[in-house]
Amino acid sequence: MSYIVLARKYRPQTFDDVVAQPHVTQTLKNAISSGRVAHAILFSGPRGTGKTTLARIFAKAMNCAEGPVSTPCNQCPSCREITAGSSPDVFEIDGASNNKVEHARDLLENVAYAPVSSRYKIYIIDEVHMLSNSAFNTLLKTLEEPPAHVMFVFATTEPHKVLPTILSRCQRYDLARISMSEVVGHLKKLTEKEAFEIDEPSLWAVARATGGCMRDALSLLDQIIASAQGAISHQQVLELIGATKDPASAVAKPSRMAKPNLTRGSMR
Repeated sequence: MSYIVLARKYRPQTFDDVVAQPHVTQTLKNAISSGRVAHAILFSGPRGTGKTTLARIFAKAMNCAEGPVSTPCNQCPSCREITAGSSPDVFEIDGASNNKVEHARDLLENVAYAPVSSRYKIYIIDEVHMLSNSAFNTLLKTLEEPPAHVMFVFATTEPHKVLPTILSRCQRYDLARISMSEVVGHLKKLTEKEAFEIDEPSLWAVARATGGCMRDALSLLDQIIASAQGAISHQQVLELIGATKDPASAVAKPSRMAKPNLTRGSMR
């Protein structure tokens, strides 16, 4: 299948491409440039705000042939392999389906071996809060004092479910929910690149419908583009997202509460 969805086609490839998280991206760039990078990092925040994307960019920055460098070249074999998800030294693990102590033990056995072709072996564990307490405890010692060639990057939407002993050994970055205006601005850039005609009120409707989740906004925009033949009207967009009218145009009407009868006769 040749079509690539917008969320994948336009996934940020450098820290500067990431939308609306400057407090995280600038700190990471500074840490890499100054050689003060933590061996364990935790990205937390609402879904669709860039946690896994940041983890991949971080992996490229640390393993880039020119690096470690704050802006990966995206041209060397390591960068290309990480972008394609085929690097033998960067492991993306789903915490929801690899959450048992046996999985943690398998990971620890792999940690001992040197990287195949990169500078570091980097373990990216998504939804890390889904790991069992036993799995967390198995990782604890290695997480505190990993081999020099190993780094851990965790991502979670629920950091309060991660054991305090794990949190204390990670450098934590909290991602903010993306504002509506930033979502609209990003969608506008992508529609221009895709040569798709859609008005700005429609983009605002998409941003409101997805609640600041960029991934959901891109998925909805994909659906809108697929449903249209040429330009699409604002009303068509509202119908597609399930809104009878634009929420911004709705004016709250005062409720018609019955006024109490305060006549002398009603006080009996």
